[in-house]
Amino acid sequence: MPDPFSRPPYVPADTVTPERDITHQHFRPGDQVFIVKGVAGAGLWGETMTVVTPSWHTATDADGWRLRNPRGGARTFITAHPRYMIHTSRLCRDCLSHRRALEDHILQKIPAAGGPVDCGWYTLTDLNQLVHTGDTARGGR
Repeated sequence: MPDPFSRPPYVPADTVTPERDITHQHFRPGDQVFIVKGVAGAGLWGETMTVVTPSWHTATDADGWRLRNPRGGARTFITAHPRYMIHTSRLCRDCLSHRRALEDHILQKIPAAGGPVDCGWYTLTDLNQLVHTGDTARGGR
């Protein structure tokens, strides 16, 4: 993941995700979720992962989820806060609303590009904890 403070100047900060109010219980093991990393064409772009098990998210001192990335590699399993995740395995009003808010916030502000544009909103810690720049700014570890 890129340095969260090195995003291109035309990429807006994600002020939507850090304000998302969602409980840990909203997700369950086996759920397919999407982590928005940026924009590709006229839509959001990111990683699709599977929720595995509850795991403490040390960066925010809150209940998080251990996620499995099917692409594997050194970062096959990461831990994320529930507010970073959007359901893809089932229709859910909260996740759909959050996705639309992100689309409204960023799609018009990023020029069309040939490939995906990573907005640089996330970084991974040495403990494989996914951390959003909004949480980093609030004092996340």
